[in-house]
Amino acid sequence: MKSVTRSLRILEAVAQHQPVTVGELTKIFGLPKSTVQRTLVTLAEAGWLRANRRDTTRWEIGARVLAVRPAALQGSSLLTAAHEPMVRLRDALNETIHLSVPDALQCMVVVDRVDSDHPVRTFHTIGDTSPLHATAVGRAVLAHLPKHDVEELIAQGLERFTDTTPADPDELRAELDRIRTDGYAVNRNQYRPGVCAIAAPVLDEDGAPLASVAVSMPDSRFDAERLPEWSRTVAETAAEITGRRRD
Repeated sequence: MKSVTRSLRILEAVAQHQPVTVGELTKIFGLPKSTVQRTLVTLAEAGWLRANRRDTTRWEIGARVLAVRPAALQGSSLLTAAHEPMVRLRDALNETIHLSVPDALQCMVVVDRVDSDHPVRTFHTIGDTSPLHATAVGRAVLAHLPKHDVEELIAQGLERFTDTTPADPDELRAELDRIRTDGYAVNRNQYRPGVCAIAAPVLDEDGAPLASVAVSMPDSRFDAERLPEWSRTVAETAAEITGRRRD
């Protein structure tokens, strides 16, 4: 139990002081550096922490923490701002709506969902992860990240999940340019066969992407002629969430 308590205290300290070094945490707790380092590595392997991208000697909270949905999270500005607009979007389109946040460049993590009443519908478990380049939610975020982040992701390799996954770097770059211009991303069978989605980014005050809101549906109900209508509605919902966070 002592080790569990210590891990939780270190997790809380990282959340409070992030990005934080092993040395700084050692001073806070008066523990041996090796003990703190071992705890950080264990928490990172479990998905609770991650090394800071710009300074890998510093540690920060990973987005997977959001998947546990603690009571305190219910009052977070993002989820509070997003839920009612998501419900209205579901009512307007009667398809599954989900909100995802980026875990650095590793993946997107589903943090909220509103279901449609169709007997056949897409389903996303809270905490589900997906790659940035192969999904609408991921590309909506990628399109608003700095160029060097996009190139870092490309350098890691673009896995192909289906025949239509944008796994070619130039193809991905061109698609991100279109998303920045049009304001939305489309995924038609590019990650999971038979699953389509339209997503738009939720931005912070500086225009950096915090999350993506998306409507997803089986390919059998995807209607290309309705794409302008659907994409406009999703983008308006994302803009509303952005505005509600700032109020």
